[in-house]
Amino acid sequence: MKILLYEHVSSGGYADKLLDLSVLSEGFGMLSCLAQDFKAAGHEVTVLLDDRISKMKLPIAAKCIVPVFQAQEAEKSLADAAKINDAIYVIAPETGLILQSLVALVEKTAKMSLNCEANAIGKISDKTVLHKTLRNNGLCTPETISFGVKDDLAQVKSEIKSQLGYPVIVKPVDGVSCGGLSIVQEGRQMENAFEKIKAISSGKSFMAQEFVCGEPVSVSLICTKDKSSSISLNKQIVHLSQPDGTSSYEGGAVPFDHPLKAKAFKAAEAATTCFSGLHGYVGVDLVLAQGKAFIVDFNPRLTTSYVGLSEVAGFNVAEAILEAALNNESPARQKDKGFVYFSKVRVPKPSIDVFVKATQMDGVVSPPFPFDDGSEAISLVAGHGESMSDAELRFEESKKRLLKMINRGN
Repeated sequence: MKILLYEHVSSGGYADKLLDLSVLSEGFGMLSCLAQDFKAAGHEVTVLLDDRISKMKLPIAAKCIVPVFQAQEAEKSLADAAKINDAIYVIAPETGLILQSLVALVEKTAKMSLNCEANAIGKISDKTVLHKTLRNNGLCTPETISFGVKDDLAQVKSEIKSQLGYPVIVKPVDGVSCGGLSIVQEGRQMENAFEKIKAISSGKSFMAQEFVCGEPVSVSLICTKDKSSSISLNKQIVHLSQPDGTSSYEGGAVPFDHPLKAKAFKAAEAATTCFSGLHGYVGVDLVLAQGKAFIVDFNPRLTTSYVGLSEVAGFNVAEAILEAALNNESPARQKDKGFVYFSKVRVPKPSIDVFVKATQMDGVVSPPFPFDDGSEAISLVAGHGESMSDAELRFEESKKRLLKMINRGN
């Protein structure tokens, strides 16, 4: 089949703006791995790329690359490219209804959408609706209170103190990853947390959530019309910051073993039954603690854990996404092929020559793009081994090679 791939950050969604290098490292990493897997399965791949990226002649597994010069051209380029392809997959944030609107655009083309249905994405993207739906279906989630952005701050602080207590997690209702998220230790920090949310979200509400101290993980699933199948438990490396800092997702490990793995799988699969219109890949974020699997988020799209899963799954995950949409088939469970540890690596901004060499290095999933006027670049680096400790060792080796090459400038 001819398959078109669009990843919002690297495919032109911000073509006329400065790119967030941290988000770009995740987005391009997912796009690159997905393209490689579809190509390995025998499909012809087309990708849209921000012109600043397409000019760099990256070794991406695509037969055709469509450059996008301005952000307002991205949707038209997606619709135009869809005409000469059989199926389309979109990777984009839920913030501001971006993912929902792009998938709705794909659905109007009458070509095969490999994403969850736009209506399902819309219901899941609002975390207030998501939380209520999960709770109403008897699933374990942190205690949560929702507020309007115009609510009186003193009243907000009073309700949090009386109903949740501190610390709490405060985040926008339409955020992705750790965008706008803060861990608030005391009431006087709420004003800054509120300003942090308004800086990244145009939503009319936000939420305060009980802080559950435990192991942050995610479950990757493949959904069909009839059932959902958990295919991996993934460790998440998350940095939680107070309102004056920046919370961030830094990477993870795939697969991840934990005594509560079975409960995590059961909870994630139960969560998918709460919504119709899910098919293909979805990710459910949880915190494992107190003998329970607390569901904290639901991603109706590809997640960054895919860059590890792509390496270790005993089957081609991209092909499984296609089979779920095309034939309503779930992948047969197979033994994993080792372990992957991956993380963002912050490095000095490389020269173009060094950047080109970095794109060809083993372990570099997403290269350190030398963009903007800053002095730093961010790469997504992975290590693959027969054990998790071996994978972490391979990661460290790749990280050191990358840093050494950039610091030498050759």
